[in-house]
Amino acid sequence: MNKLKFLPFCIVVATVVVGCQEADNTQDENNPLLLTYDTPFQVPPFDKIKDEHFRPAFKAALAQHNQEIDVIVNDSQDPTFENTIVALENAGSTLGNISRVFFNLNSANTNDSIQAIAKDMAPVLSAHGDEISLNEKLFARVKTVYDNRASLTLDAEDAKLLEETYKGFIRAGANLSESDKEKLKKINSELSVLTNDFGQNLLAETNAYELVVDNEDDLAGLPAALKQAAADAAKAKDKEGKWVFTLQNPSVMPFLQYADNRELRKEIWNAYQMRGNNGNNNDNKEILLKTANLRLEKAKLLGYDSHAAYVLEEAMAENPTNVYALLNKIWKPALEKAKVEAADIQKEIEAAGGDFQVAPYDWRYYQEKIRKAKYALNEEEIKPYFSLAAVRQGAFDTANKLYGLSFVALSNVPTYHAEVEVYEVKDRDGEHLGLLYADFFPRESKRGGAWMTSYRSQSTKEGERVAPVISIVCNFTKPVGDEPALLTFDEATTLFHEFGHALHGLLSNVKYRSLAGTAVSRDFVELPSQVMENWAADPAVLKTYAKHYQTGEAIPDTLIEKMEQAGTFDQGFATVEYVAASLLDLDYHATTKPIEGDVNAFEAAGMQKIGLIDAIIPRYRSTYFQHIFSGGYSAGYYAYIWAEVLDSDAFAAFKEKDLFDQATATSFRENILEKGGTGNPAEMYRQFRGKDPDPVHLMKKRGLN
Repeated sequence: MNKLKFLPFCIVVATVVVGCQEADNTQDENNPLLLTYDTPFQVPPFDKIKDEHFRPAFKAALAQHNQEIDVIVNDSQDPTFENTIVALENAGSTLGNISRVFFNLNSANTNDSIQAIAKDMAPVLSAHGDEISLNEKLFARVKTVYDNRASLTLDAEDAKLLEETYKGFIRAGANLSESDKEKLKKINSELSVLTNDFGQNLLAETNAYELVVDNEDDLAGLPAALKQAAADAAKAKDKEGKWVFTLQNPSVMPFLQYADNRELRKEIWNAYQMRGNNGNNNDNKEILLKTANLRLEKAKLLGYDSHAAYVLEEAMAENPTNVYALLNKIWKPALEKAKVEAADIQKEIEAAGGDFQVAPYDWRYYQEKIRKAKYALNEEEIKPYFSLAAVRQGAFDTANKLYGLSFVALSNVPTYHAEVEVYEVKDRDGEHLGLLYADFFPRESKRGGAWMTSYRSQSTKEGERVAPVISIVCNFTKPVGDEPALLTFDEATTLFHEFGHALHGLLSNVKYRSLAGTAVSRDFVELPSQVMENWAADPAVLKTYAKHYQTGEAIPDTLIEKMEQAGTFDQGFATVEYVAASLLDLDYHATTKPIEGDVNAFEAAGMQKIGLIDAIIPRYRSTYFQHIFSGGYSAGYYAYIWAEVLDSDAFAAFKEKDLFDQATATSFRENILEKGGTGNPAEMYRQFRGKDPDPVHLMKKRGLN
C-alpha cells in the first residue's frame, strides 16, 4: 500500500479515526494510552484501556505530532538526512501507537461506542495527514535532501527511506497548485468517511441476518457438529430448541455444502450475496460508487489516467496492462474447467431426479457429493485430524524446522478479549524476537475474514533491535460441546497463511519502522503468507501435525492420498470466482471515466463481458467487496494470484532439495522475510531464487496446465 513513510502506518491505511472535538474528561496522567506501557514486553495495557480514553489520547497525540513537525520545519540548520528524513520517520510515534490499538480493536472487538467515535471523527486524521504531506516548507526540506542525495553518505536502507519519503510527498500531492491541494483535501476527507461507512454497514448487515430453523427435518444432510453449533447459537439468542445459522463463514458455508433443503440453501445464499444491497440503512451501493469515482478524480488530479495506474505504479505489476495480462492468461483455462465442473453438477442433479439448472446455491452441495463419489473423500472425515491445537502446533513446528523459532505461551500479558492467545517468539539462539497474538474465533464484534496486523512494528533504536508485536485474527469454526475446535482443511490452510504474514513481521530486521516487515507492495506481501500454505498441504508435513483429536493417531496415508487426488478438484470454480472478483476490482479502478448508473447493472455488464457462467458469482460482489472498498486492496485484489506465481516457484526451490533445506530457508529469511520494504521486490526474489519465477508451477498446482 502506498503511504507517506513518516506517518504512522495505521493512520494512513485505516478508514476511521477518533477525533478531538469533545471535552477532555480523562487527564493525561490517568490515560493508559498516553503513559509508558508498564506491561510485559511493553504491550498495550488492554486491561486498563477504556473507550473513553481514546478521544483525549488522540487529542494529545495529534498536538504532539504537530509540535514534532513544527520543530523539523523551523529548524535553523540546513536540511540533512538526520534532521529531516529521520526526524520525520520518528515523529508521530505516540499517535501511531494509539492508532494501532484503536483500529485493531475496531476490526477485532468493536462496539457501538468505538464505531461511533470512528464514524464521527473519520475526517480528522485525514486532514491531519494532508496538513503534513502538503506542508510546503516541510516538503522543501525533504526535496533539498533528496536533490543532494548523490553527495550524501547513505547506506542502502537510508537511501530507500529517503526515496520513499520523497516519493510519498509527491504521490500525496506536494507538487499540486494551492487550489488543487484544497480539492485533494476534500476528496481525502470524503473517502475517509465513505470507506469507514462501507465497513460498518457490512458488519451490521452480516450481524442482522439469521436463518432460524424450528423443524429438525429441515436439517437433513447437516453434520452433527454443525447442527450442535446452530443449536448453541439459538440458545445464546434465547431461542432454545431451535437452530440458528448466520452469515459468518463457519456457519453459512457448511450449510450450503451439506443442507439437503434447497429452498433454505437459496434463502441463506441470497442473504449472503445481497449484503449491502438491500436498499436499507446499510446499503453500500451509493457509497462504493462515490468511492470509485472519487478515487478516479484523485488519481487524475495527481496526473494519472486511473486509480489503478496510481496504485500499481508502486507494485511489482507496475501497471494495469500487466495485471490484465496475467488474469486473462489464467481466465480462459479456468473458465473452461469451471464449465466442465458445472456440467458434472448438472448430471448429478438430473441423476437425482432434479429438473432445474445448477444455481450458485447448488454448487457447493453437489460438488461435495461428487467429491465423495469420485474420491471417497468426505470433509467430515478430515476434520478430526485438524483440531485448532494440532494445526497451530504444525505451523509452529514448521517455523522451527525452517528458521529455528520457538513459541512459548504466555499468561501474564493483557489481551483485548478472553479468547486471545499470546506467545513469546524466540530465535534459534533463544533471543527474544517478538510477540504473537492469536485471535481465532468469530463473534459479532469482529469483522469477517482473516488478517495479520501489528501493535508494534520492528525497528532499530540506538543500535538495538526493537521487537515487534504481531497479531493474527481469524474466524474459524468454534468448539462444539466437548469437542475442540475442528477446522476444515481450508481453515487449516488459512492459519498457515496468516502465520506466514506473522513471520514476515516477526523476522523483520531493519532500521526504520516504516520499512519493516509487511511494508511492501500488495502483490509481494502475499508471498510470505502463501508460501506457508504449501507446507500445510505437503504429505510429509501433514503426517507430523494432522493428528486425530481423540486418539492422537497421525492422519492415515489413505486419507492423504485421497486429499492429493482431490487437490485440483473444483479448482475451476475456485479460480473463476477469484479472477472474476479481481477483474471486477479493475472494472471499478482501471476505468478512466467516472462510473454512472446502477452498481448492479455495472457489475453484471462486467461479468457478462468476461463470460462468467450463471452458476458462479464473483467471490465478492460489489456491495460486500470489503478488500477493495474499505480494506486497502483497491486495484490490488489480483495480488493473491500474482504472489501465487512467486510462492509456487519459491516452494519448488525447497522441493528441488528438501522441504526444510537450511540453505534455502536461510536465503528466504535473509532475502525476503528480514528485509521488509528495504529493497526492490523483484530483485529481492531473484536474490533468493537466482532467477525470475516460473508461472508453470502455479498452473500445475491449480490443475490448469
